[in-house]
Amino acid sequence: MGPDSSSRTARARGAPLWLVAADVVAKALLLVAVARVAVDPTWGNLEGKAPGTRAVAYPLLALTVPLLHAWRPRGRYPWLADLLVTAPAFSDILGNRLDLYDGVSWFDDFMHFANTAALSAGVVLLAGAARDPLLRRMELAVAWGLTFSLTWEVWEYVAFVTRFDEIGTAYADTVWDLGLGWCGAVLAALLTGPVGSRHESALSPALVDARRPVASRDGG
Repeated sequence: MGPDSSSRTARARGAPLWLVAADVVAKALLLVAVARVAVDPTWGNLEGKAPGTRAVAYPLLALTVPLLHAWRPRGRYPWLADLLVTAPAFSDILGNRLDLYDGVSWFDDFMHFANTAALSAGVVLLAGAARDPLLRRMELAVAWGLTFSLTWEVWEYVAFVTRFDEIGTAYADTVWDLGLGWCGAVLAALLTGPVGSRHESALSPALVDARRPVASRDGG
């Protein structure tokens, strides 16, 4: 079996069932949770933390990849990238619902790191850059990851930080969170090479085919 045949076989397999199920379940639970939060912010322990904005922004974030794919479909649906983009919204709602942000001292720091890593990895996969050199993946992951982190910190500051006693420590906390976001983005760049390249043919087969030498495509 030649490389061309192997590539077609990999694309035909599609995404693993567990990945599809995880993405669908995460989106469904997120939509149910934000609807509940919109009606009763205390249910999600989000009173005073801009629950209305979250109830609008999180479903939009979860729909970003489906809308992009519908606008410009390229091969099979990018389930892994979709789950990575959905995960931060879902984890924030779940973490607040379980009161982990206030009850566990390190949880907020971990989520800044992990969520930025997830979003950055999702961008690298959607860009079809999983097979690119590490430097290229790093450029994408860090640029987008820090953009996400900065947007979140500005929103937090404007939306509710200034209304609480933590305003005195907001600067130090913001710098620390941005540093954690950068670390998460770097991790995403490192992991998307060995992990994400297995999904790239499903995300952007035209791009993968274009990179393959002509001799391989012709079977020579």
